[in-house]
Amino acid sequence: MDGKGRCLDNVFIERLRRSLKYEEVYLAAYQDVTRARAGIDRWLRYYNFERSHQSLSNRKPMDVYRTRIIAKAAA
Repeated sequence: MDGKGRCLDNVFIERLRRSLKYEEVYLAAYQDVTRARAGIDRWLRYYNFERSHQSLSNRKPMDVYRTRIIAKAAA
């Protein structure tokens, strides 16, 4: 938190970390770092490319990102 209102920036990453822990890490109980990295990578790809998010009007994060990049490039 490096300024007024910055504490709200943390909400999004904290929610992501909670989802990651409860949906992947705690369920998988990895035996080593290599397996953990592979499992977390797989989950993050699912989260960004396949999973619909209610806060994004049931769209996928990567679809929203691409739409914004295209709109920005056209402007």
